[in-house]
Amino acid sequence: MENIKIIIASDSIGETAELVARACVSQFNPKECKHEFLRYPYIESFENIDEVIQVAHDKNAIIVYTLVKPEIKTYMQQKIKEYNLQSIDIMGPLMNLLNESYDENPYNQPGRVHRLDDAYFKKIDAIEFAVKYDDGKDPKGLPKADIVLIGVSRTSKTPLSQYLAHKSYKVMNVPIVPEVTPPENLFEIDPSKCIALRISEEKLNRIRKQRLKQLGLGDSARYANEARIKEEISYFEDIVERIGCPVIDVSDKAIEETANDVIHLIEQQAK
Repeated sequence: MENIKIIIASDSIGETAELVARACVSQFNPKECKHEFLRYPYIESFENIDEVIQVAHDKNAIIVYTLVKPEIKTYMQQKIKEYNLQSIDIMGPLMNLLNESYDENPYNQPGRVHRLDDAYFKKIDAIEFAVKYDDGKDPKGLPKADIVLIGVSRTSKTPLSQYLAHKSYKVMNVPIVPEVTPPENLFEIDPSKCIALRISEEKLNRIRKQRLKQLGLGDSARYANEARIKEEISYFEDIVERIGCPVIDVSDKAIEETANDVIHLIEQQAK
């Protein structure tokens, strides 16, 4: 049996059309139904269409196409009719239905699905980054980060980092502790991308006492001691002054609210 030739024509990479075509072909016995795929991606001109039409005519091939630019698609359809070729428009029928349902014109921009994929993978990269560089694990992450959060313990640095990562920001957080000298390159990065998380002594004291109770420990531990908290906050303020970075008071804010403030600051600094 002669091979069935299928031409994949697209104004993007042609992956969608080929996946559909291969899914259809897979429903037939491969021993009896031989096939051959020819892909023509990035069709941008009438000349590109003419080439596809000529090959389809010479090889008696089926054209499977995904074209979203109206003028290119119309020309393809005219030529298919002129040469009496077999063809399938993969996206057209559904796009027409959606157009009627939404009462809104489509973008007609090739490759938009891959832009969405890029956004998805950017978010995944940001989430992995936040995990890798959580709690100041590796100072090498500082110059790579979009945002650097600093603060004393229990200022929600980690959950805030994860929340921002889901917004596709690469975030590193660095705990500020008097006994631990911050990494030197914390003072070398652009201070505008460093955000200090300030919290009141009273609020921090309550949070830490609650945390100790959750761990089954007494609330008199040094971790929640007022003198210790004063020491930590004083050291934090010294570090903030040395860096010269913006500060957000998180004493009475939910993570979502703080995240919005962080994003606003970063976007303002970028202008």
